[in-house]
Amino acid sequence: QVQLVESGGGSVQSGGSLRLSCAASGSTVNTKYMGWFRQAPGKEREGVAAIWPSGDRTPYADSVKGRFTISQDKAENTLYLQMNSLKPEDTGMYYCAADAWVPFSGILRPDAYGYWGQGTQVTVSS
Repeated sequence: QVQLVESGGGSVQSGGSLRLSCAASGSTVNTKYMGWFRQAPGKEREGVAAIWPSGDRTPYADSVKGRFTISQDKAENTLYLQMNSLKPEDTGMYYCAADAWVPFSGILRPDAYGYWGQGTQVTVSS
């Protein structure tokens, strides 16, 4: 069983930055495939970024490439999402997710993950 708790969300102006954290318990971040997902009101949940257990692969959604960075801290057992150059369209509830194994084709698909946090809200104003 894996428990995930997100934090770090908030309200920022366009062009600002936020750093999201996802504290894991019940398992270590470097033994799980993990990802960040977001859901805007009225829209489906979408994958933002993911990371292999080894940390050596980090695929991103095209909409956030070059602006967001996913990372893991083994000592803190925490997953991070550094978000820079934020845009209003980045607004939404952000969730972290984990699973013991995720196929490469599903690495940014919400239905590939079995463990989820409660989410943290990000609001970007223009």
